[in-house]
Amino acid sequence: MELINLTMIWALIIGFGVMMYILMDGFDLGVGILYPFAPNEEARDVMMNSVAPVWDGNETWLILGGAGLLAAFPLVYTILLPALYLGVFLMLAGLIFRGIAFEFRFKSRRNRHWWNIAFCGGSMLATFCQGVVVGAYIQGFTVENDVYVGGAFDWLSPFTVITGLSLVAGYALLGATWTIMKSEGEVQDWAYRITPKLLVLVLIGFAVISLYTPFVDEYVRERWFGHLSLFWIFPVLGLVCAAWIWRAVGRRNEGQPFVATLGLFLFSYLGLVASKWPYLVPPDITIWDAASAPESQLFLLLGVLFVIPVVLGYTAWSYWVFRGKVRGHGYH
Repeated sequence: MELINLTMIWALIIGFGVMMYILMDGFDLGVGILYPFAPNEEARDVMMNSVAPVWDGNETWLILGGAGLLAAFPLVYTILLPALYLGVFLMLAGLIFRGIAFEFRFKSRRNRHWWNIAFCGGSMLATFCQGVVVGAYIQGFTVENDVYVGGAFDWLSPFTVITGLSLVAGYALLGATWTIMKSEGEVQDWAYRITPKLLVLVLIGFAVISLYTPFVDEYVRERWFGHLSLFWIFPVLGLVCAAWIWRAVGRRNEGQPFVATLGLFLFSYLGLVASKWPYLVPPDITIWDAASAPESQLFLLLGVLFVIPVVLGYTAWSYWVFRGKVRGHGYH
């Protein structure tokens, strides 16, 4: 019982960390994805300045989730890293290029266009690889005796390419609604114009994935159509959020489109978790199969329960300090 309780607590912590990363880092990755489509260089200045004070803090959740996963479920690393090594490496490379671009674009004048490319390319690559990893998780892994025995490119398939492209569109939608909330004038008008188009792309991507997934994973097919009244609340709520985005943009509301987009991602994430629960490494390994010893979980849990409130506190404080609109040279 002790192991079950600790494992459930760790599953909730890691699930919360992953959710926070998707919601909080998604919009600043989305800002980078939208860079080539921005109306001018001044608009790009506004967009980058809107995320510059918070982007590195947002990635704290990626580190926290990854470290917690290693501590509480070491078997996941044993299996998933060999299976996803190239995809994860490319994701990290994209995040590195993007981070470097943040630091150098502000200082560069003659070569600023190269840093624009690095910022956009890194954001797109990192996002696409995250979507591919999600798709690979849905389709499952070939495991024997707790060892991955599949190929080096099993993670790359037509289905995972679709999930990767859909996440790119989704993060771009987050970036557009964030830009609506944080900008004004020409930049905000441009963000209002592209948001409905991005919403349509996201809904098309979600529809294709929803139609494709039952053919990829038999367990998900049974979960979806065997518990209709319980599971389908998440896609219904997601569609409600999509309608909310469309209505709020039509009324030129500044804050509601971003909040509604966060809700769309939240319910999509919860729907994915509900579809695969309790399998941590599909199709056979559950969270209890992958859990570390209770002593290890308890020891590390004490530290994590101290760290999470601190992270939440300074994150909330940074967003409060840098609230309001952004212009080309910063906040006002």
